[in-house]
Amino acid sequence: MDNKGIILTRSGLEKAERELEFLRLVKKKEIAERIKEARLYGDLSENAEYDEAKNAQAENEFQIEKLENIIKFATILDEDDIPNDTVYIGTRVVVMDEATDENLTFEVVGALEADPFTHKVSNASPLGAGLIGRAVGDVAEIETPAGKVRYRIMEIARKGQ
Repeated sequence: MDNKGIILTRSGLEKAERELEFLRLVKKKEIAERIKEARLYGDLSENAEYDEAKNAQAENEFQIEKLENIIKFATILDEDDIPNDTVYIGTRVVVMDEATDENLTFEVVGALEADPFTHKVSNASPLGAGLIGRAVGDVAEIETPAGKVRYRIMEIARKGQ
């Protein structure tokens, strides 16, 4: 796994740490219990429950290792490094879609924190990359699967402001 270029906000780091703790302390015990129960069903060579539990164990260990590496190698964005006057990771940006005059609000985050359902866009996505570095009044022309869209930057604030 390539850990170069992973950027996390402070809240993204905290989320990764909480998830890692859950996987280590809760899920690992749940899976161990499933393995223990499955062993009681007899012959392990034909025991689907045992195979499923062992696969879940391997996946959990993979996720633990992945999160450990993310936490170890990620660049944590310091609040003081986030500019107030341009769009950057850790900023909330209000844009106006020039075709519809509709205002949309996005939070630009590192790729691992992206969540389109909560309007958190990755800095590596076409939308995030198109907004990064822009200032209030600028127009960002962004290529989407539906064609080009033009967003005028209306407001920029650090997350939480």
